[in-house]
Amino acid sequence: MKELKIGLLQQHNIADRKDNMRRLYDSITDLADRGAQLIVLQELHNSLYFCQVEDVNNFDLAEPIPGPSTEFFGALAREKKVVIVTSLFERRAPGLYHNTAVVIDRDGSIAGKYRKMHIPDDPAYYEKFYFTPGDLGFHPIDTSVGRLGVLVCWDQWYPEAARLMALAGADLLIYPTAIGYESSDTPEEQQRQREAWTTVQRGHAVANGLPVVTVNRVGFEPDPSGQTQGIQFWGSSFVAGPQGEIHYRASDNEEESVIVNLDLDHSEHVRRWWPFLRDRRIENYDDLTRRYRD
Repeated sequence: MKELKIGLLQQHNIADRKDNMRRLYDSITDLADRGAQLIVLQELHNSLYFCQVEDVNNFDLAEPIPGPSTEFFGALAREKKVVIVTSLFERRAPGLYHNTAVVIDRDGSIAGKYRKMHIPDDPAYYEKFYFTPGDLGFHPIDTSVGRLGVLVCWDQWYPEAARLMALAGADLLIYPTAIGYESSDTPEEQQRQREAWTTVQRGHAVANGLPVVTVNRVGFEPDPSGQTQGIQFWGSSFVAGPQGEIHYRASDNEEESVIVNLDLDHSEHVRRWWPFLRDRRIENYDDLTRRYRD
């Protein structure tokens, strides 16, 4: 059995970036000391989720890669001998920004990065104002603990993204996330959305015979514009196995720092029982590249 100890860090964020970074440092250190080999952070973990408003001043939050954050997390990864999946606001060039996941290997080096491909533009999630769609494709990142199929948040709704990572040899799928409840929705509708979010990702696990690791932020963040009532991020970070089985699911309203043991070899057995990749009719899928079939 190839066991991987995965640390999930589900945290709330505040306006004080230094405090967010301090708590990230302390929590990563604690998870590493408890035996985590791979630690996954939530989407845009250094700051508040600034995409609730369209404000050009928020571009000041962006940074180059390599840059201050990769140095910060690189030093910590090297000290603790742990792989860290980070999520950063990348300043690629003046006027060109991305929502970028950067994987830091246990020696502190940048193992690779992934630029978020699917960019939402919805009330309180105005990401198209800030982020250019990714241009690095769907390629797993090789690390000392395995090939990580890292995607980001809105990507998690798209089976094509998960499939392409699987076809490129990913050992597991990882989704740093920032998603929450709309306050005007009924409690029943809120729970339907949260369950749909969990279910679609468990479906990616089943369809590809791969584990899924999703880490969401938690807690309330107000809308600076006052146009909405802010976002209550629903947490619920989870690890699912290659048959969609839930190994762990976090609270929807509390911070959590947990380690989940995952058997990576189990995917091989599942794919032998359910050979979905063998039976794909790839010669008949050309229309998938079309927006819609009229």
